[in-house]
Amino acid sequence: MRQHTNGLGISGRLAATFQNNAITPLLAIFGLLLGFFAIMVTPKEEEPQIDVTFANVFIAFPGASAKEVENLISIPAEQVLSEISGVDDIFSVSQPGMSTLTIAFEVGLPREEVILNLYNQIYSHSDWLPTHLGASQPLVRPQGIDDVPIMGLTLWSDDVSVTQRELTKVARVLEVELKRIDGTRDIYTQGEHQDVVNVLLDPLRLKAYGIDINDIRQTLVSSNQSSNPGNLINNNQMIQLQAGRFLSTPQQIKELIVGLSPIENGQAGSPIYLNDVADVILQADTPKVQVFHYEQGLQQTAPAVTLAIAKQAGKNAHDITSAIEQRINKLKNVLIPNNINVSVTRNYGDTAKEKSDQLIAKLLFATLAVVLLVLLTMSWREGVIVGGAIFITLAITLFASWAWGFTLNRISLFALIFSIGILVDDAIVVVDNIHRRLHIAGKRGGQKLLEVIPQAVDEVGGPTILATFTVIAALMPMAFVSGLMGPYMSPIPINASTGMLISLLIAFIVTPWLSYRLLKEHVPTSVSTHHEEQTDQGPVYQLFNRLMRPLIEGEKAAKNRLKMLAFVISLILAAVALPVFKLVVMKMLPFDNKSELQIIVDMPEGTPMEETLAVLEELGGHLQTVETVKDYQLYAGINAPINFNGLIRQYYLRQAPHMGDIQVNLVHKSQRTLQSHDVAVSLRKPLQAIGKEYQANVKVIEVPPGPPVMFPIVAEVYGANYEQQIATAEKLRTLFENTKDIVDVDTSIEAE
Repeated sequence: MRQHTNGLGISGRLAATFQNNAITPLLAIFGLLLGFFAIMVTPKEEEPQIDVTFANVFIAFPGASAKEVENLISIPAEQVLSEISGVDDIFSVSQPGMSTLTIAFEVGLPREEVILNLYNQIYSHSDWLPTHLGASQPLVRPQGIDDVPIMGLTLWSDDVSVTQRELTKVARVLEVELKRIDGTRDIYTQGEHQDVVNVLLDPLRLKAYGIDINDIRQTLVSSNQSSNPGNLINNNQMIQLQAGRFLSTPQQIKELIVGLSPIENGQAGSPIYLNDVADVILQADTPKVQVFHYEQGLQQTAPAVTLAIAKQAGKNAHDITSAIEQRINKLKNVLIPNNINVSVTRNYGDTAKEKSDQLIAKLLFATLAVVLLVLLTMSWREGVIVGGAIFITLAITLFASWAWGFTLNRISLFALIFSIGILVDDAIVVVDNIHRRLHIAGKRGGQKLLEVIPQAVDEVGGPTILATFTVIAALMPMAFVSGLMGPYMSPIPINASTGMLISLLIAFIVTPWLSYRLLKEHVPTSVSTHHEEQTDQGPVYQLFNRLMRPLIEGEKAAKNRLKMLAFVISLILAAVALPVFKLVVMKMLPFDNKSELQIIVDMPEGTPMEETLAVLEELGGHLQTVETVKDYQLYAGINAPINFNGLIRQYYLRQAPHMGDIQVNLVHKSQRTLQSHDVAVSLRKPLQAIGKEYQANVKVIEVPPGPPVMFPIVAEVYGANYEQQIATAEKLRTLFENTKDIVDVDTSIEAE
């Protein structure tokens, strides 16, 4: 039946069109299906996927001092690279024989585009490099959010006969196997021990055979070569020729001919093999890095290596980590010997799923709470209407979030929880007014439901539209915040604003249809209307009447309103004063109860790796006494697998004998009463006391709840000369160390 829509606005016309239309339930079902599709295909990840791209450029200049590297390499390189569009910051570190430049691009720029521009700029301006003095071609190493490993597998053994060389061999095999899993990207081993062939020359045997060391060196170099001199055509067939081959086994090296014995009795001398004058031994190289593992139940740390696994962009982290765990279980006692253990020391897939499931559960709880409130204040029919509108709104919003390119992470889901109170407003306002108009129509009689619903929707349509766009206008500026914080938090304003628009349409399209289906046989009688209608004055009405009537009627109404205004202003001033008097601590985000933290150890420069490892063992000894510590890994001379925080702070460059990391994994938060921040605070003083005995700078690094920064406070020192900069930096360091609440201080000053 055609409805009269004369005099109705856009909201009333929409309601009249869809309230009894057969396509309305199809649209609702389609919206729900879109939501289920989005939940299935949207990747679950630990952090929002934002384009945070920067690159390290390494330029070797053998034999040059740090000052020469700065003047001939670093400064000219900075000038050339600063011409690239989209560069946010450039800084360099000049060391003897090496220049390391870091180019940070503006957040949000496509990774492929900026890296292509970087390569183009470097190789189209390569004439500035002093190659005639021995400078190498630049080596570019791009870095981004997808370079952060989502999973860490630590291989260790409590069998003393198992060495890190054997662990490295197993890790190499696992690299190949795990690379076959769809979605894996970069897989590498931390703490690997390389095999080398040592040729131990015997001076006595060399002298006895009359062999010179240079002859052996030339023989090794010339024998370890291979080339393709061309092709040979024979019998109408082309044969590819190969001259020489690379040495691949110790036996081949032993059998190299390094000379001939003297001619005796007119007979040619016999060949002298390398094995005759030297001992050829295949063994692990002298370790430059060490990794050790400890977990609850072990008496001491065990030698280990760690496999770090990153994922491809846009892939579901939980699916990948689950597939890896299944593959590892299948490979046990097949490729992984039974005396080698594999411990999962990082699983961002599980943590991402746990957080997303927890937030989705809270989202459902908030929705059901709203439905229950409507049920208690109106009736179950109105509760079902509001609940249906909310679920359809959330479903379509999740699909829109997926289409926008967002993933299911704690920020995007928090946006929905944050906006759930706003999303229900449109449906509740519409249902409440339909409820009221039905009550009036029931009292007066004669008006049909199909006429009541459009009028009720149109009556509140204008204010509802205005309120919706007002909230969107308040949220959207957050999407345009610059720097790392803007893209990191962008799911909140975008998802919330999208949900508001969708909820508005649902309120005008689906809610009238549900109201018609559920209320056509029901005329509500339990709700009070305005005073023109004779209604029951229940306790709610009596409460508001007692509070509000003195403000609008009577001789003292004006004075009462002034008192109310003064009271409200006083409350506002009291709330503003809370952070001023430090009764409420203001911070960007609340602490997140993580299950990991990192301990950074910097020994005095020149400290050998073995001494760094000894200090790490001392620090680990204290960690073994902490009940909340599940396991930890010691990394001496090499960095631990980086997280998002380590990516921004470039911890992957921590590869020197005097540097060490401890990756600490805590027991699950359900098994401890302390938050991870409280654990970090309790560890800082005893660990720093141990480090102070060995002149070590020990820093306890927590994973931040939001986007990471280089450091909370960074001071850059500029001066006329390097000596003045150093002196000023030392004064600043002393000032920071003596400042209350500053716990870790570090500088980039290197030893002479």
